[in-house]
Amino acid sequence: MDETAQSSCQALRWRIELEPWVSEHHSLEDEARRFLHYITTPQVSCESLANGKADEEAGSLGAWAVCLDPSYSLVHKVHNKHCRVYSLGLGMEDRSLEGFLAQAGCEVHCFDPSLKQPHRRQQTRLWLHRLSVDWRDPNPARQHQHTSSKKLATILNDFGHREVDVLKADMESAEWKILENLVLEGVLDSVGQLLLQVHLHWAGFEVGGDDPSVVRYWFSLLTELQRANFRLFRSHSDPAKPHLLLHKNVLNASSTYTLGFVNTKWKP
Repeated sequence: MDETAQSSCQALRWRIELEPWVSEHHSLEDEARRFLHYITTPQVSCESLANGKADEEAGSLGAWAVCLDPSYSLVHKVHNKHCRVYSLGLGMEDRSLEGFLAQAGCEVHCFDPSLKQPHRRQQTRLWLHRLSVDWRDPNPARQHQHTSSKKLATILNDFGHREVDVLKADMESAEWKILENLVLEGVLDSVGQLLLQVHLHWAGFEVGGDDPSVVRYWFSLLTELQRANFRLFRSHSDPAKPHLLLHKNVLNASSTYTLGFVNTKWKP
């Protein structure tokens, strides 16, 4: 095998590396404590949070916000009107952040399979697409003209986009397998900020194992984010959501957290 082929083989990843157990007991509470500490403890500070809502100066930003600190590239790319945003969700009613970034000069693409039209332009710089992001592409033998789910890498390729400055994802419990796909395919290298809503009331689509194993898997995925130079700058939990983690009240954890990560290696 020549050197190039050998390097290519080494670059392929089929699964993530699981982090060691917290303790030899493999208890749910031990794993949950480590995981919850990770998702509620910002790793970098951000003084300039924004989502375009009128009440943001009063400190009520809501769940979604980007970091516009000058130490990170997004504010410079917004100023130069050379930024791109992908928003992934289902039946999204609140597009305040998307509208704010579009008005600021970003090219914004919202992907929602519940839309009636395949593609629609809502504002000068904001497009809606009847597409959903999945952790796998459709089986070619079963594809038809109405196929509406693809991997993010495939969508980027189809749209001719190499980079996304902000990736916002509310995938209703599909986020874990989608994040795993982004890690394994190296797509995170193309993302500047990741805004991710995680749902903890159950394991998530196609996530198996007993409860401690599920939480260990979740934590291992977030550790992969850190290896890819992503650092948590914001954690938000909705007090109105039930306090459930895998159908139990564990350490009074909320069932839903919205996390903001910045890629510290992302350049303007």
